[in-house]
Amino acid sequence: MRLNDQAERGRVPPPLPSRSTGLRRLTPPMLPTARLADGFAGGDITPGQALAAFKAAAPYLGIGPRVAQAVDWLFRFTQPQDWQPGARPMVWPSAAMQTAELGITETQAKRLNRHLAELGLIVMRDSPNGKRYGRRDKTGHIIEAYGFDLSPIALRIEEFRAIAEAGREERAAVAGLRRRASIARASLRQTWETYREQQIEAPADLRSAGQAASRGLKGLDASRRLRPAVEALEDAAANARRSLETALAVASQASQTAADPVNMCPRGHADVPHITATNHLLNPKKDTVIAQRECSRGGQPGRTAPAEAVTRPERRDRGTVMKLSTDELVRLAPRLRPYLGGPSPTWPEVVDAADWLRHDLGVSKPLWGEACMTMGREQAAIALALVSAKPAEHFRSSPGGYFHAMVERARTGALHLERTIWGMRGAKTAKN
Repeated sequence: MRLNDQAERGRVPPPLPSRSTGLRRLTPPMLPTARLADGFAGGDITPGQALAAFKAAAPYLGIGPRVAQAVDWLFRFTQPQDWQPGARPMVWPSAAMQTAELGITETQAKRLNRHLAELGLIVMRDSPNGKRYGRRDKTGHIIEAYGFDLSPIALRIEEFRAIAEAGREERAAVAGLRRRASIARASLRQTWETYREQQIEAPADLRSAGQAASRGLKGLDASRRLRPAVEALEDAAANARRSLETALAVASQASQTAADPVNMCPRGHADVPHITATNHLLNPKKDTVIAQRECSRGGQPGRTAPAEAVTRPERRDRGTVMKLSTDELVRLAPRLRPYLGGPSPTWPEVVDAADWLRHDLGVSKPLWGEACMTMGREQAAIALALVSAKPAEHFRSSPGGYFHAMVERARTGALHLERTIWGMRGAKTAKN
């Protein structure tokens, strides 16, 4: 049975007539580009502007370097007057020149030209004999040309600019989200290290949540997908930090309870006689005078202070700590001033002011208590004041995180506040 008979019975589709015409093969993606190029009427545009807009958008369009290089090479043959009204930006470099200068074969050149047309960048205008050629007049204007029409790039210049701008914004957004992710990861590592150093068991559910949030970032490169993943990681870091602060507060309270026995009458009773370890008879007149003297240091009338309080030297609240006076500290850290009651504060007043200032710096109450236990109240106040004097760009994460690191260094003996004080003195002197 003949093939045509089979086709008539519906078994085999009839073959399409095939005939070689010698013309360039036209693919469906080329058709919209040809219609676009037909609308080119020239305008106030230069070839440099058109090429710059294309090259800025190319990375965000998924256009590789070989295609960008080919377009850049074609623009070498165009001139500014080709883009003006009434003209058309045509170029006609020979196939031999294209293969030689781009370092590709003739087959690769044909494939590359077709790809440029399918991307909507050029239109191939063929001569009757299929060759590329062109002529210009004495003023340099094109009289006749067959080859590559670059007008689609001119017509898409605003599109390219918008794509490049959106791409830059997306790149900046992704970079910002990745920085936030790095900060959150660092916060988590710092929290787990503090748990380990304090010998406190970290909650398993928080560790699992942190690990899951960190794994959720892998393979994400778009801001719309990366943002919720980063926010989940930040939430995990914040939850872990809050849990740590609670655990430190509980541990601090437990240690204070174990170290300081409860005194049911911390201020004493006026009607309870003072008992001394002596065999001498009490002299009511003499003992009353002694009790009143000792009570002038903070006790109640009728009760003497403990023996160690009698021998403890009187504290100089307006003296220096680490060779630093309160007045100088306020000059170095002026953010303390609003929380002080007077122009010449005492060290207890500075400590109280620092306790208020810590709210502005994001330092939690448990961390402040830990700093006071580790450094001592005055040095903790000095450290917090010095942190408040630093500019915002000095901190990689936050002032609270920076202060936490200072407490950790103080615990290991690696914190040297006196160096910071001298450095700030020098900077203050140089500025004045």
